[in-house]
Amino acid sequence: MPPPAQQPTGSTGHFPLPPSSPVPVPQAAAQPPSVSTSAPIAVLLIGPAGAGKTTIARRWADTRPVPTAHISLDDVREWVRSGFADPQSGWNENSEAQYRLARRTCGFAARNFLANAISCIIDDAVFPDRPVVGLGGWKRHVGPGLLPVVLLPGLEVVLARNAERSGNRRLSDEEVARIHGRMAGWYGSGLPIIDNSTLDVSAAAEALDRVVARSMVGPPVW
Repeated sequence: MPPPAQQPTGSTGHFPLPPSSPVPVPQAAAQPPSVSTSAPIAVLLIGPAGAGKTTIARRWADTRPVPTAHISLDDVREWVRSGFADPQSGWNENSEAQYRLARRTCGFAARNFLANAISCIIDDAVFPDRPVVGLGGWKRHVGPGLLPVVLLPGLEVVLARNAERSGNRRLSDEEVARIHGRMAGWYGSGLPIIDNSTLDVSAAAEALDRVVARSMVGPPVW
């Protein structure tokens, strides 16, 4: 039996992944782009626990007229089964290492999708007071054209949504309030912010679509 064929160097699956071609900064356009544009884009949806990031990101990806992938950092992080760093145990060197690994994995996946003309949206709780491992890290992993959008409903809303969770994704009320308070630092940052306190999932996904279209015309400076 002949030996198995070797994958070309620098490839993933059946598609080559150019290591030096992260998503570029979108060029300004004379008219707002259509949401059905075929140019692949990468969106980073930021928000506290209970903001609805995963649900809204999935709905946005589901309803776009062009191929779009949803990359959930929590899902990727939970690929680690034995030795999983439970977020309820607090922030320590194990959870730090696990988040860093998950972010690199998500960034690699995003670049692979983009290299194959598939847009993507990543959801993550990125803090404004940790720029090096937050937006700076995502910029290194994906590229300078990544479009960050903040999803920030009111505290009462995130507390209620967190109470409906189960397993290791449910945090204490104190931790949820602490995370929400840190997220308030995004106000005044220049990043687009969506308050989805009174929006259902469909309306929030439509609001995200409008924000992304505007950002593609004039990308936020971050």
